[in-house]
Amino acid sequence: MTGERLRLDVWLWRARFFKTRSLATAAVERGVFVERNGQSRKVDKASASVEPGDGVSFRQGKTLRTVRVLAHGERRGPAAEARGLYEDLGEDLGEDLAAEGEGA
Repeated sequence: MTGERLRLDVWLWRARFFKTRSLATAAVERGVFVERNGQSRKVDKASASVEPGDGVSFRQGKTLRTVRVLAHGERRGPAAEARGLYEDLGEDLGEDLAAEGEGA
């Protein structure tokens, strides 16, 4: 892609997954998975970066969200603008992980 990077907490906030940047930071500190170039890694620092093409999996309430970063966005805009920043990859992965957690 372009190689442009943005802090993970800022991107989650701009994409309107969290109402405040503090909530986005707290979510990252609880653990987020970022997939880049086919390799997944757990991130727990808000300063970690994401770039277009990365996959991001995180908890939003009781739901595990999995999205692909499409763009950074210049600001935290309206919801319609925020939806253009990511592609929702569905909750299939989240349902699998939830089932594993219940069986443990």
